[in-house]
Amino acid sequence: MKAYVFPGQGAQFKGMGKDLYERSPLAKELFEKANEILGFPITDIMFEGTDEDLKRTKVTQPAVFLHSVILTKVLGASFDPDMVAGHSLGEFSALVANGVLEYEDALKLVSKRAMAMQKACELEESTMAAVLGLEDHLVEAVCADIKGTVVAANYNCPGQLVISGDLLAVERACEELKERGARRAMILPVGGAFHSPLMEPAREELAAAIEETNFAKPVCPIYQNVSTFAMTDASEIKKNLILQLTAPVKWTQSVQNMIKDGATEFIEVGPGKVLQGLVKKIDRNAQVSSAEI
Repeated sequence: MKAYVFPGQGAQFKGMGKDLYERSPLAKELFEKANEILGFPITDIMFEGTDEDLKRTKVTQPAVFLHSVILTKVLGASFDPDMVAGHSLGEFSALVANGVLEYEDALKLVSKRAMAMQKACELEESTMAAVLGLEDHLVEAVCADIKGTVVAANYNCPGQLVISGDLLAVERACEELKERGARRAMILPVGGAFHSPLMEPAREELAAAIEETNFAKPVCPIYQNVSTFAMTDASEIKKNLILQLTAPVKWTQSVQNMIKDGATEFIEVGPGKVLQGLVKKIDRNAQVSSAEI
């Protein structure tokens, strides 16, 4: 069975999507529509901008989303998933791919999500840190004992967990985790505490927009970050998407459940190969590849 997976923030690169734009009239049309919807020429930044330009919040999330979704549209009939999943932001791409969200609606939500997250980041000094070489339950236990807000945020693969919270709490947690035997516990160059309680203001803002958006019946199950199991009920999918900003990304558990349900081939749709690497670390027998036109 084929599982299509969609990357999140951090997968962007200079020149992303340019080949699609130049090779496919459909891609060109969809990119131009995105420029209209967003109110600025995101294609100029994606194709010609610097790495710094691409890191700007209002650019990064829509850029990664557009690369993934437009590639899906260009694949046409050859895109035939048995199941889908997306890592954080990638979940919005996955929901367009399996027919739950319309392209334009999803792009508007992604743009609103980026701006709401940026606002939440400005309320309190916060960050994230990658923890390597410890079991999940040990990381969770350390976070629970730290004063302040710090939680497990991204379960990327066995032995790789990202924590998130206020700056001092994350720094204290990193020191404690190193003492407990973590191979590395390093602060990441991100603007805030994504997938933590500190994103509550953003979750509330995005929730209102999600509630007003139509969610259709999916053509195949999605394994969501919050639930990790096959989801096909539109109302449940909507509920999980609202919870996503303050809840952890349970990528390890999602991939394990996809494999348990019959996934043998994981195809990454969008920029980079990060998810392929994570899937191989979760199950070395899994077949991985990139979607290509």
